[in-house]
Amino acid sequence: MISFAITFGYGINMASISVRKLDDQVIRQLRIRAAANGVSMEQEVRQILTTAVSAPDRLGDLALSLFGPTHGVDLQIPERNPHNPINFDE
Repeated sequence: MISFAITFGYGINMASISVRKLDDQVIRQLRIRAAANGVSMEQEVRQILTTAVSAPDRLGDLALSLFGPTHGVDLQIPERNPHNPINFDE
């Protein structure tokens, strides 16, 4: 069961979430992951949730991050010829 509550702090509305019925193994893995990242378990969960709901990278940005100049690859964008838009009235 997931419950939501709105709390108020520092003049800003902040949402809180309680997640019940998590397996013990999930809690152990969260503790290990948080410790490895040097943060609290609560901060680790915040980072996981933020990443999960964030917009994905654009495909071009992803290609540059994997194959761009910092990885020794100079990507050349091919030239494209303009085309006429499709006419659906015909």
